[in-house]
Amino acid sequence: MIGELCKVILPIPEEAYLGNADSSIAVCTLSSINLLKQISNSDLLNHVGIAGRLFSENKGIDSLIRYINQNKKIKTILVCGKEVWGHKAGHSLFELHKNGIDNRGRIINSTSPDPFLTVTKSEIIYFQNEITLVNLINEINFETIKKSII
Repeated sequence: MIGELCKVILPIPEEAYLGNADSSIAVCTLSSINLLKQISNSDLLNHVGIAGRLFSENKGIDSLIRYINQNKKIKTILVCGKEVWGHKAGHSLFELHKNGIDNRGRIINSTSPDPFLTVTKSEIIYFQNEITLVNLINEINFETIKKSII
């Protein structure tokens, strides 16, 4: 119910920006929408395959995992921007990469309030084995992020 209330009070569009289809790098700006806009309006987009945001420790991570399983060129995800207060989506993404999920679909060692995923274990195994995560959580300086990519 709180999630539905948030959609009404603070509607946030699903946003991702496609960049260079040959790039193996994705950028995840967590809750930093202004950073995402800055990246999308810069030449940095020519160096990454996709730039998007991640707000939730469940549906958001599910979407990210499905995307990388369908787009095998992506090999690195740079996670930057401000962590999502309350949800800790970035934290859960790193815990998923490190520990996977239990038999109920819960991200092992996540401190997020609802870290339950619907993706398959094989999709998660691909994520764990084929994707490198770069931890720049809470970094919002565009130039610092750019230097990490170019």
